[in-house]
Amino acid sequence: MNVELNRWRILVASTLINICVGAIYAFSIFALPLTKVFDATMPEIMMAFTINAAISPIPMILGGKLVDKGGAKIAILIGGTMFGLGFMLSGLVTAPWMLYITYGVITGLGQGIVYSATIGNSVKLFPDKRGLAAGIVTAGYGGGTIVIAPIANALIASNGVQPTLIALGIVFLVIILSCSLMVKPCPVGYIPQGWTPPAASTNKGAINIPWNEMVKKPLFYVIASMFLIGALSGMMVTSNASIIGQTMFGLSAATAALFVSLYSLSNCLGRVFWGAVSDKIGRTKCLMVIYLVIAAMMLTIALSTSVVGFAVAIFGIGLCFGGTMGIFPSIVGEKFGMKYYGVNYGVTFIGYSGAAFFGPRIANGVAAANNGMFTNAFYIALVISLVGFALTFIFKAMENKLLTRQTSPKKAA
Repeated sequence: MNVELNRWRILVASTLINICVGAIYAFSIFALPLTKVFDATMPEIMMAFTINAAISPIPMILGGKLVDKGGAKIAILIGGTMFGLGFMLSGLVTAPWMLYITYGVITGLGQGIVYSATIGNSVKLFPDKRGLAAGIVTAGYGGGTIVIAPIANALIASNGVQPTLIALGIVFLVIILSCSLMVKPCPVGYIPQGWTPPAASTNKGAINIPWNEMVKKPLFYVIASMFLIGALSGMMVTSNASIIGQTMFGLSAATAALFVSLYSLSNCLGRVFWGAVSDKIGRTKCLMVIYLVIAAMMLTIALSTSVVGFAVAIFGIGLCFGGTMGIFPSIVGEKFGMKYYGVNYGVTFIGYSGAAFFGPRIANGVAAANNGMFTNAFYIALVISLVGFALTFIFKAMENKLLTRQTSPKKAA
């Protein structure tokens, strides 16, 4: 279907929306001031963020369901409203357990629905540039912390943490709902002008697999495992970058914060860079390179004693973590089809959730057992990334087998 559609304007609007919901990862900015407001421990406050991460597959699937039914705009309106209200209500709570509901559940559900809608709709709009589109729209999500963190810091310093949460909630609500007006759902069978779909995708037998059939296929578990492995090292570093810089490389808190920003920037760039590269050389080759680079960076940070080595490793790990987040949306669409893409990606996102759950725990557990040193955790991540590299060969073999089955003539009954 060829429809006049300004898909680039929709992509820009979706990216701006994701910058807002990406602020969810700036929670560390609010955490310390909130411990003082509630006279609570850091683990008590951080539980709100843990709940937020743990429930992420649920809103991803809900948002994906709406996208698959042509309701991308509706999903953004619902999710954006929940996200903004979650922030505003977090500024009104009087105890940590209330924060678990407002920031953990309401904001968590809202950001997941919005993220699922923006990425699902964008990937459908760019069948000719899936990697680039997914990279750009997820870069907004990854870059939210870069944009919001300094603003939040300044507001907290002048107004306090709870008024800041309320103010940001109002701003997010206005921006997301305004940008949603520019979002149009991708029409069924959309084909960009001037683009001819590959022969395989125009076959009557083109693959469109619903989630309940997808989860029965070994290919799904290989993809989810590669997703988990690709995101694991990033999640290990995301939650500990400042601590690693201070304890292992002697950085001051202020300098370590700059390295956290460097990591966030590389994460953001990696989503666009690797997404575009994967469009050129293929997803599998791109993943092979990513896993090898992760292994090299983990070895670098484990052996390095210099700040330069730390900077190189942080940048490389962030770049590859971002690449993982930018490539897998395209893989899911290409292997299981676009008809049920929204729900399918939400289900596959369980791989990321596994990384979010296990990554920080592996890093912190190893550090606690080794006087605060993360070195052994880096070696564990190195080995795991090599497992991911090995999985790409299994993935490639499955791809080839699937392609052969699709292109070979059916045997007569």
